[in-house]
Amino acid sequence: MNIYRMSQDLHNSYDTYDSVIVAAESVDDARTIHPSGGEYEMDDDSTWVSYSQIDQIQIELIGIAADGVERGVLLASFNAG
Repeated sequence: MNIYRMSQDLHNSYDTYDSVIVAAESVDDARTIHPSGGEYEMDDDSTWVSYSQIDQIQIELIGIAADGVERGVLLASFNAG
C-alpha cells in the first residue's frame, strides 16, 4: 500500500477540497478515492474533481504505508466558506 498526495486546481473556491492524502494500491486506485471518504459519485462534483476529470488530478507518491493501514483518506484539506 502506497501513500499519495493528490491535489486539484479545477475547483478552487469556497467549499472545495484542494488536496488529500490517501493510502492506495496504485496511482489509478488513488484517483478513485474521494476526499470526503465516501463513495465517488458519477455526477458532477463541485467540491473536488468530477469522475470524468480524474485524469487531471495531480498525484505525488510520498511514501509506503505501514502494515495494517487500510485503503482510503488519511488527511484532507477542505476550504470551508
